[in-house]
Amino acid sequence: METVLIASWIEPHLVERIREVGEGIRVVYEPGLLRLPRYPADHKGGPRERSEAEERRWRESLASATILFDFDQTHLEDLPDVAPNVRWIQATSSGIGQFVRRMGYAARMPDTVFTTARGVHARPLAEFVAMAMTIHARRGLHMVRQQAEKSWERFAGRDLEGQTIVIVGLGAVGEEVVRIALAHGMRVVAVRRRPELGGPSGVDRVLGPQALVEALPEADFLVLVTPHTDETERMIGRTELAALPAGCALVNIGRGALLDEPALVDALASGHVGGAYLDVFQEEPLPADSPLWDMTNVLVSPHSASTSDRENERIVDLFIDNLDRWLRGVELRNVLDAQRLY
Repeated sequence: METVLIASWIEPHLVERIREVGEGIRVVYEPGLLRLPRYPADHKGGPRERSEAEERRWRESLASATILFDFDQTHLEDLPDVAPNVRWIQATSSGIGQFVRRMGYAARMPDTVFTTARGVHARPLAEFVAMAMTIHARRGLHMVRQQAEKSWERFAGRDLEGQTIVIVGLGAVGEEVVRIALAHGMRVVAVRRRPELGGPSGVDRVLGPQALVEALPEADFLVLVTPHTDETERMIGRTELAALPAGCALVNIGRGALLDEPALVDALASGHVGGAYLDVFQEEPLPADSPLWDMTNVLVSPHSASTSDRENERIVDLFIDNLDRWLRGVELRNVLDAQRLY
């Protein structure tokens, strides 16, 4: 008998869907002991203190669990100790590699499989990219400033059709960005770790990371989707920003560590980079003294581009499929490679 402990808040009807997977599982869901969501699909939840009795009951659930739906936010440091029987954790995030390494889980939980939420956030992230490109091409930030100033000055925007998007990272999210870009009639150049795998139909070129600087001068839009690894850390620095054409827009939905942030600030201040649409940052929350807050050519998103009112439904779809695979002894989807960090 597998004991599935749901460690973050989800809608009750989704819990029932998990229970219906079949015999051989016991599902434990105690929303009264969990952090309450502050918005749809908030898996960290707001602050919450348990009574001694509540904490004792929660620890008993952790101790008996063999499968966790999400990481327990209240026991991140000592999770290997309080949940010694867990053999599989299904994350609600795609980018858990650095977190798992930082917590030492691979070494401290050597018999535990970690699966990511890869693919779950592809649609909302790609829609954020579409929004950013449309705002930039149609000068949306300029309109907001004009409205605040009650200024009526006509201007011209640009069409997305015919413009070139350079996408760094061609996983599930990158492929969805490709689909949306092609629907707008854009030219697509992709950069991925294994270019020999090619890309979706319609992509103009697929290059390896070593050819990144070669692709940058073509970019009307540079979109960063790749995960944070040792190889991708600060992959976009002063040299790469200088290689972009003047006025290019940069969209980062990967991780803040992909960018040299001070170099980006300088490129934005000079106007060489025409705009930045940022969902992720080197330090989160973004510090109040960051110059990015006040730059008129920057849109700051508080790491919310992936969050959707349908997120829990999509994650549970993935979890149910994986749970069925687990019970049948079949390879799980989205198993984390603790060395590659994705």
